[in-house]
Amino acid sequence: MLAIALNPSALITTFDPRSLIYLFDMIGIIACSISGTILAKHKNFDVFGCLLVSIVTAIGGGTVRDVILDRHPLFWMVDMSYLTVITLSSLVMQIFFHPNSKRVNKFLKLSDTIGLSVFTLIGIKVADSMGANVPVALLLGVITIIVGGIIRDMICNEIPLVLQQEIYISAALAGGILYFALHNLGVTAWIADIATMSTIFTLRMLAIRYDWQFPIIEWKY
Repeated sequence: MLAIALNPSALITTFDPRSLIYLFDMIGIIACSISGTILAKHKNFDVFGCLLVSIVTAIGGGTVRDVILDRHPLFWMVDMSYLTVITLSSLVMQIFFHPNSKRVNKFLKLSDTIGLSVFTLIGIKVADSMGANVPVALLLGVITIIVGGIIRDMICNEIPLVLQQEIYISAALAGGILYFALHNLGVTAWIADIATMSTIFTLRMLAIRYDWQFPIIEWKY
């Protein structure tokens, strides 16, 4: 399956939705593995520490989602491609990425945004395939991406990104709502998938670029 998913010509000629989703999944795994490794290396973790952080970042949310849905066996236990890709991408980043680079924050936010776009979609599709209603599917889509990031930030002694004022969960929810709206309109599945991820990615990158934040609610008396 991995060989098919990573073969662009096969995807174009067959247009197999399963291969396309698997490819998206691997892109999200790589992106989250990279974000975990970047932050861990910036905190001067050793090789295995960086690898541990990359693993929990990449598969933590999906694991919690599957446990909630009682979906067994867990995806990364039956397909070793997940752990293989996480390990390889983490090791490559540890070798070639300098922990004191001025681009640490940019790389971290970019990889995190890619993971947000992909894993929100994957989480929603998995929940939807298991018969979850729309609000629950949206919630599980959010859980798929935020749990790994929260664990990563806690291990690295950072305030979790999702607990700050940044446009993050709201971007995922906007993309999820668009996903169901397009499906109700009868839009082709792969077009709806790409539109969903593009919307999430664009909203998040615009929020980073223009420093969009939610205001703090406070009672003035």
